[in-house]
Amino acid sequence: MSRAAHSSAPRPAGPPAPRFRTQIDAAIADGVNLSDMTLRLTLTDLTKLKRDQSVPVSDISFRDGVMRYLGVKVEHGGVTESVLDRGA
Repeated sequence: MSRAAHSSAPRPAGPPAPRFRTQIDAAIADGVNLSDMTLRLTLTDLTKLKRDQSVPVSDISFRDGVMRYLGVKVEHGGVTESVLDRGA
């Protein structure tokens, strides 16, 4: 079997910023509060997000040791695939 056959799911291509902007906007439209959401990023996606020159400076903030993207708390590492956790 080829290595690709062992892969469980294809990884999303492209920069993470627009992908997660869409997911955050959809969650807000569904009535989820920003404070309930957590963006859990792989280290690779975290680096891509921070270095993406198309992301306005105002979209990313750092306060009290916490990074936020579009107002959503960002946690990095410990995941094999980046996900938006909408909370409980």
